[in-house]
Amino acid sequence: MTSEIAHTRGVIDAELVEAALPHQAAGSGVTPYDPAVAAVLRALDHGAQEHLDTVRPRKTRVGYARDWALWEEFHGWLAERTGVPLPVTAVDRGTLVAFVAWLDEVKEAAPNSIDRRITGVTTTARRSPYNVEVPKEATLAARAALKPLKNDRLRMARGRGQAAPASPAQLRAMNSADRTEGLPDLAVYRDRALVTMAFGIAGRAEEVSALTLADIVLVDEGLEVHVPSVKGRPARDVEIAWGAHPDSCPVLNWLAWKGAAEAAGLGDSGPAFRAVDRWGHLGTRRLSPDGCRLAITRSGQRAGLSTKLTGHSMRSGFITTGARNGKRPDQLRRQSGHSPSSAVFWEYVRKGARWEETASQGIGL
Repeated sequence: MTSEIAHTRGVIDAELVEAALPHQAAGSGVTPYDPAVAAVLRALDHGAQEHLDTVRPRKTRVGYARDWALWEEFHGWLAERTGVPLPVTAVDRGTLVAFVAWLDEVKEAAPNSIDRRITGVTTTARRSPYNVEVPKEATLAARAALKPLKNDRLRMARGRGQAAPASPAQLRAMNSADRTEGLPDLAVYRDRALVTMAFGIAGRAEEVSALTLADIVLVDEGLEVHVPSVKGRPARDVEIAWGAHPDSCPVLNWLAWKGAAEAAGLGDSGPAFRAVDRWGHLGTRRLSPDGCRLAITRSGQRAGLSTKLTGHSMRSGFITTGARNGKRPDQLRRQSGHSPSSAVFWEYVRKGARWEETASQGIGL
C-alpha cells in the first residue's frame, strides 16, 4: 500500500509540471511558436474553456460540483483509515475503484448514480485548475467494479419512490438500541440528537447539516430553532416542545449531545452537528448532509427496523404524525417550510389522516 501511494504521488507531482505546447516538444524537430503566437494560442485555449463552462447546462455544473464534493469527502474518509492523506488529484485505478466501493457501501448510492459520479469526477479532474491526465484504464476499472452492482435488483432500486416516514416509536427504538458495534459514545449522543432534531424541525438533511449552535436556543418551553436557508429556500423559525419520552425528546437529546460535545471541546460557536472519528474525537467541520443521512439510516439499521429510513424520513414522518394527531396543516407547513401548493406536503397530510374518517366507517359493516 505504501509503495502504491508513493508511486501515485510521483505521478501526480509529475503531472503538475506545466506542459509545453505541442510544437515546442524537445527534440521534435518542429520550430516552436514565437512568444506572441504562443500567447494568443494560450488565450484562445483559456477562452474556449470558459465558453464551454458557460454554455454547459447549470444542472450539469451543479451535478459535477456535487460529484467533486463527494470525491473530496471520500478522500477525507480514506485518510482517516490509511493515515495518509492523498491529494484529490490522485485520480487513478485504485482510488476510482475504491470510490465506487465507498459510494456503494457507505453512501448506499444507486448504481446509476455512481456511474454518473464517475463521469463527474473524471471530467472535473481533467479541467482547470486540476488538469489531471486520468488514465483510461482507471475509468475502465471503475466501471468494471460497477457492472455487478447494476445486476443487483435491490441496489438498482435504491433512491426510488418516496422515503418511508419515521414515527416517534421508531425514534425511540433507534435511540435505545444496543450499540455493540464499537460506535464511540460521542457519536451515539450526536446521532440520537440528530435524528430527533431532524424530526422535530421536519428538516431536510441539508438543513440539519447547516444548523449552528447559535441557531438552537433553549427556553423554558423547549427549543427555539432557526432553520437556515439552504439551496435558495427561505429560512424559518420553529419551536420544539419538550417530549413525553426521553428517547424521542429532541430537547433532552440535544442537551445530552451538547453537554458531551462541550466536554470534548465543542466551544461556543460553529456547527451544531460535527464529525466524530472512530476514536471518539470531536472534529471541527460540520457533519455533511450525506453524513446526516447516513447517521439516520445507520441508526434505523442498528435498531433492527424492518423499514429503511433515510434523511427525508424525518421530514415526512413529522408531517404524517402531526396530521394523524390532529395538527392543522398550517401548523405543519410552518414547521416544515413547505409551500401551500406543495403536492408532496398534502400527500403526507393525507397519509397521516387517512384513518380519521374512512369511507367504510359507520356504514353498517
